Amino acid sequence: MSTMSHLFHIHHEPTSHPDVILIGAGIMSATLGILLKELEPHLKIEIYERLDIVAGESSDAWNNAGTGHSAFCELNYTPEKEGGNIDTSKAFKIAEQFEVSKQLWSYLLEKNYIKDPQHFINSVPHMSFVWGEHNVNYLKKRFELLSQHPLFKDMTYTEDKNLLKAWIPLMMEGRTSQDKVALTRVDLGTDVNFGELTRKLFAHLASLPGVKMHMQHQVNFLEKRKSDGHWEMEAKDLVKHETRTVEAKFIFIGAGGGSLPLLEDANIPEGNGFGGFPVSGQWLVCQNDEVIKQHSTKVYGLAEVGAPPMSVPHLDTRIINGKRALLFGPFAGFSTKFLKHGSLMDLPGSLQVSNLLPMMSVGLHNIPLTKYLIDQVRQTPEERLEALQKFVPSAKMEDWKLEEAGQRVQVIKKDHDHVGGGVLEFGTEIVSAADGSIAALLGASPGASVSASVMLDVLRKCFKDRVDSPLWQAKLKEMIPSYGKKLNDDAQFCESVRKKTSDLLQLDTVVEILE
Repeated sequence: MSTMSHLFHIHHEPTSHPDVILIGAGIMSATLGILLKELEPHLKIEIYERLDIVAGESSDAWNNAGTGHSAFCELNYTPEKEGGNIDTSKAFKIAEQFEVSKQLWSYLLEKNYIKDPQHFINSVPHMSFVWGEHNVNYLKKRFELLSQHPLFKDMTYTEDKNLLKAWIPLMMEGRTSQDKVALTRVDLGTDVNFGELTRKLFAHLASLPGVKMHMQHQVNFLEKRKSDGHWEMEAKDLVKHETRTVEAKFIFIGAGGGSLPLLEDANIPEGNGFGGFPVSGQWLVCQNDEVIKQHSTKVYGLAEVGAPPMSVPHLDTRIINGKRALLFGPFAGFSTKFLKHGSLMDLPGSLQVSNLLPMMSVGLHNIPLTKYLIDQVRQTPEERLEALQKFVPSAKMEDWKLEEAGQRVQVIKKDHDHVGGGVLEFGTEIVSAADGSIAALLGASPGASVSASVMLDVLRKCFKDRVDSPLWQAKLKEMIPSYGKKLNDDAQFCESVRKKTSDLLQLDTVVEILE
């Protein structure tokens, strides 16, 4: 909201005074709400969501990658640097973070807060597949580096064509014996339906005392009171066309692509200079059950030169509402909307004096990305089929249908090394006030998969004194046994934690789940 509109804003007396407000009914708000109620059961929490359904945007199964990003197969998490060295740091970090998520979900199952894990998580092997001599050498080197460590010790590598035909028959059909190909496989991989998980989390949260959910409420005003440091928020009931004013000590903005405008509205110094670059996604979805039956894994390849990391091509087995689906993509698109159900004015409306230079700088320094997006938007059905046929040589146009996926907003922030410069971030960013009274989550992948770790970061930034207390420390370790430790540093501990989570999440053998 502009400064001028703040001057003419009419204040209403707050109608409710929760301790915590969560904006957005997605996986992040659900996770933070659950953590806070476990740590402080007396807290009063109110959730505000613009849509009439929970998990209707990025958390929905058809709107996100749903992989359960654990860095087993995503090659963009292990980039090859100049000179041929491979940077594995991001892979280790994300693998650790996904294990934290699994521990939290396991705790909730153990407590009987949520049930039926197979509704939201299933075993699906994660594979990386490459072709060409240079790429095969890269994959082998990556395998040798990762498999020495506890988190990746079960990874296997092969160039054996017979084994590949058994594992990925659909992808090997039509390839010649001369084709130089290689693959890594991890059977511990999962498919996660974050929409279903989010609905389970909110169902539990809404059943607790002191928790209220307000669906179809548009938040349109945030202001910090100077008198006591509390926040006042206005939300419009889109059904009754009434406006309510709420006061809280702490606000979390977990509104996906809608977080940036709300962060700008909050007007905290820490949010100064942030911008957003929207990227939409599309999938080719298989319509032929016979083809779907021939593939039961997630297979990631290498991104094209100039492509954003979120556009790494993959042939993806998904389990949605108990039924197997097969997707290929994603293909990038462009829209000025920040949300799938957003407005075309989202991007222009987010432009401010503070973020204009960083956004222009990013545009000038990311010409290959701009060209890639233009090429993607202009792609013909034949060109998309050609991309698919690199993975599935026998693919036919009539078996696949193009579907819209979710909207992502990549973070743009000031480059502190260059005056007026900007940096495009491909990740998840928490922006919080110095006093811990408000936090916003910006960014995209790996997103939902690392929701537990990201929300623990929010607790550390915004509830530091209480996080350090013996009571919270003990509870956090009960919920997440590896809290404060690294599984990758202790092979025995890693194995015991994984065994427990696999048992509770019912991650049985792949064959039993998928056949």
